[in-house]
Amino acid sequence: APPRYRYYQNACTQSYSYVWWDWARWEREIDWMALSGINLAPAFAGQEAAWQRVYRSLGLNQSEIDAYFTGPAFLAWNRMGNLHGWAGPLPPAWHLKQLYLQYRITERMRSLGMITVLPAFAGHVPPGVLRVFPRVNATRLGGWSHFDCTYSCAYLLDPEDPMFQVIGTLFLKELIKDFGTDHIYSADTFNEMTPLSSDPAYLSRVSSAVFRSMTGADPEALWLMQGWLFQHQPDFWQPAQVRALLHGVPLGRMIVLDLFAESKPVYQWTESFYGQPFIWCMLHNFGGNHGLFGTVEAINHGPFAARRFPNSTMVGTGVVPEGIEQNDMVYELMNELGWRQEPLDLPAWVTRYAERRYGAPNANATGAWRLLLRSVYNCTGLCVNHNRSPLVRRPSLRLDTALWYNASDVYEAWRLLLAAGADLGSSPTFRYDLVDVTRQAAQQLVSDYYQDVRRAFQSRALPELLTAGGVLVYDLLPELDSLLGSHSLFLLGRWLESARAVATSDREAEQYELNARNQVTLWGPSGNILDYANKQLGGLVLDYYGVRWSLFVSALVESLNSGSPFHQDQFNQAVFRVERGFVYNKKCYPAVPVGDTLEISRKLFLKYYP
Repeated sequence: APPRYRYYQNACTQSYSYVWWDWARWEREIDWMALSGINLAPAFAGQEAAWQRVYRSLGLNQSEIDAYFTGPAFLAWNRMGNLHGWAGPLPPAWHLKQLYLQYRITERMRSLGMITVLPAFAGHVPPGVLRVFPRVNATRLGGWSHFDCTYSCAYLLDPEDPMFQVIGTLFLKELIKDFGTDHIYSADTFNEMTPLSSDPAYLSRVSSAVFRSMTGADPEALWLMQGWLFQHQPDFWQPAQVRALLHGVPLGRMIVLDLFAESKPVYQWTESFYGQPFIWCMLHNFGGNHGLFGTVEAINHGPFAARRFPNSTMVGTGVVPEGIEQNDMVYELMNELGWRQEPLDLPAWVTRYAERRYGAPNANATGAWRLLLRSVYNCTGLCVNHNRSPLVRRPSLRLDTALWYNASDVYEAWRLLLAAGADLGSSPTFRYDLVDVTRQAAQQLVSDYYQDVRRAFQSRALPELLTAGGVLVYDLLPELDSLLGSHSLFLLGRWLESARAVATSDREAEQYELNARNQVTLWGPSGNILDYANKQLGGLVLDYYGVRWSLFVSALVESLNSGSPFHQDQFNQAVFRVERGFVYNKKCYPAVPVGDTLEISRKLFLKYYP
């Protein structure tokens, strides 16, 4: 392969996708990584058990530790200093199970020739450290995202404080003692958080302190850092600040992940990270959202342009989605590009892909994939794939319905896939893709009916409002829900069941289920990052999105009937009760699919194909 590394995993994937996995599921993933040629990846499980031992040895008590760790579904952001305490604490059994997993994960990855990346200390400490060491120099960072200091505002140790080295080295020695090491460590001090000072000297001191705490435990340490912060807060991270942070570490002892290189590459405006090696990464997905999406032209050319960049320090390619189990094709393509010397002929590649995926050539399937390739999978310009479809957003009169592609291409691909059903219907990958393309078509239809509802309301046409709203709430959404319910990978019950399966008591099972429900809906106690991790799952569409849309249509009808204006803020308060009610409703959702995917898709097609 041309570059040294082919990297996989995002810090957030640990929470959005892997959080409830058992060893059997991890084993499949690691096998897939090996088959895909991945040779560098994090092994982050079980680190809280090591932190707990370190905190205890420093003199913190258990209640201080419990108040610091988040629940399992939010640990990714606890590890980056964004959050503490939310949906926690972590039960003792959680630590034991994660440690067991980590032993097996590191052993298997290494046996297949992969380099494991272990977590390291980034500088954030629990408040308990300040009680035990009252003279320690630590400062609170601001709140993260839409969280206040109840669950956010981490304490960051001053880089010059001697405790920085004590804690960092203690933690890493603990990890190395347990799991051995491949000498590459991950730490993110300022992920989506503004540093206390923009003084380049201060920023260099911070990165130097993080690196020294690594070399204190392992003289050969290399620091792998996510480069997300530079493009996320470009106003703060001007060239002088970026250079200072990167040059706090000796050249060649850091590898930066250019995390969102397909849309917002950082190497171009930082002279190739001012000499530090970097990996060209495709982020592609946020929050594990469903929704067909790709930037195939950008990824087909981007890595090769980065390698030809003047004085390029590129050392690899990476696949770093926040959530997996969506848009398989894009990941197959990106993994293949890591082995190529030049861009691929994409239409020819996707033709072979359809054949490989279904195990047989089929003209209709090929036609469908070529349409998808040129439309949904070919977003150009600045593409940020948060699913903003009205289907998965809190209803309002101001929702975005814009698409980056021709909706008709997806409808036609849907028709062609259904036509291929007679020949390919027994292929499990075909059935999955049929659900996914039908789901995308239904998502487009929801936008159309939403626009009809909005138009009818704005022109005060009650009969039209009742018709469009009725079709949306009482037919289209239930039909979509039953389609999703026909495939195991689109079941809410599977997500909740996997959370409960990790538990060792009823109390833990309840806590884990609340973690799982909150993450895909409210994301926080009060909808702090509402619907960021939206999914289209059987059960969720009917009982969460469907109920919201029903409330919205009713509110608009009531407004027209009574002649009183529709107030979004009043609706938001009412709909929040519905959203929160869903998180706590304790309803049991099937974890086994029901119905025939092909039949349900065909029925939807006959009813709705435009």
